[in-house]
Amino acid sequence: MIAVLDVALMVLIAVLLVGGAFWMLTAALSMFHARDSLSRINVLSPATGLGLPMIVVGAFLEHLRVDGFATGLLLKTVITVLALVIVSSVASNVLARAAYLSGAPVDPRTAPQDLERAPGEGEQVPHRDDH
Repeated sequence: MIAVLDVALMVLIAVLLVGGAFWMLTAALSMFHARDSLSRINVLSPATGLGLPMIVVGAFLEHLRVDGFATGLLLKTVITVLALVIVSSVASNVLARAAYLSGAPVDPRTAPQDLERAPGEGEQVPHRDDH
């Protein structure tokens, strides 16, 4: 029974590690097809938000399988995964805004272009019925 669980864990680890590497490779190759910096940032975001956490969890499970459970490592893994997801989202937004504001050319097919307008410009005002 233990051998079956060990094999199942090894398969799960392999799926996580290879899957994470696949996400990263796919994002890297897709960046060659992106037409502008905003598209490149957009392509990289899912890889860093999904691919890297998969690799971190896979590495944690391999450590767990080989060396046993360690509370400190579990805590580091949870913090790392949360940080990757949060930092990836914030960093993508900041990088896209910086790229746009630097004057980097934007593909004309990019729509909607919220950065093109000043904050509050073009927003719809909710209808008030004063009856």
